[in-house]
Formats: sequence, C-alpha cells, structure tokens
Amino acid sequence: MQTEEQILAERCRKGENTARKELYDRFAGRLLAICMRYVGDRETAEDLVHDAFLKIFGAFDRFSYRGPGSLRAWIERITVNVALEWLRNRNRLGTLELDEGRAAAEIAEPEPGEVARIPQEVLMRFVAELPDGYRTVFNLYCIEERSHKEIAELLGINEKSSSSQLFRARTLLARRIKDYLKSQG
Repeated sequence: MQTEEQILAERCRKGENTARKELYDRFAGRLLAICMRYVGDRETAEDLVHDAFLKIFGAFDRFSYRGPGSLRAWIERITVNVALEWLRNRNRLGTLELDEGRAAAEIAEPEPGEVARIPQEVLMRFVAELPDGYRTVFNLYCIEERSHKEIAELLGINEKSSSSQLFRARTLLARRIKDYLKSQG
C-alpha cells in the first residue's frame, strides 16, 4: 500500500502539473523559511525557492521513498544546497577565513527560559542579521545538525574555521538576545 507521500512523488515524477502545484502548496512556506535563514532577505529567498522547485521537479527520477517524511527531507536538502550554491557563487562565504583573526568577547549564552520569552520572528531576524558566513555555519550546525567536518566539506573551509564561525555566531546572538531582554525590561 503506497502512502500519500509516495503517490504524490510518483505523480510529480510523471510531470503532472496538479501534483507539482500540490507539492508547491504544501512545501513552499517551509522552503521559504529555510532560504530566509541562509540569505537573510525575502526577495532573494523567494528567488531561491523558485530555483529549488525547478531542481526538485527535474530530479524526481532520483528520489527514493524511505519512509514517512523522506520526501520532505529530500526537498529540504535540495533547498539548502540551492541556498549554499547561491552563497558560494556570489562569494558570500569567501570572508570565512578572513574572520579568523578577530577575537570575539565571550558572552554567556542565555538560558532557555530567557530565549523562550523572545518571539520567534525576533529570533529569526537576529539569525538573518548575522554576517553570511556566521549565519551559514550556524544554520548548518544548529538547524541542519551537520558536523563541523561536513560543514567544512560543504563550504570548502577547514573544520577549525567552521567551529570558529559557530562560536562567533553564538556570541553575536547571545549579545543580541541579552540586549533585547534588557530593552524589554
């Protein structure tokens, strides 16, 4: 017995426009959020979602169902790769190595209860405002759950640079969160 996900994927593989529209309607918002996390501006993120769907529709012959959620995971992985490719092609990640020498003052990470008091859209804005390299490593490590070794391979940097970028991203976010909480009284 095929699942709804398998049937939708098979219909997309056959090029059915109604299935493609259903896939788009189901996943476009989620993919936009992913792209926003990487590029930080909505207009570019919307363009990347469009590019991702073109890649997705052209790659259904390579999709293999591996259980519930595998279609979503596959689509999200393609979308992350589209965003990373955009960043690499514009040399937006080229500053990663240059940031090595800058010392970042360590700020204690906020407690989970403190972070929970901040609206999600504010937190996402803080992430979007990170420098490109910091934001990319933060997303790959904290959200995509990639290792520093995988991140280094994806971005063409060394593992130490990945670790350093994550440290700096967390430091900047901690500072923004502390400032926000102070301003809210």
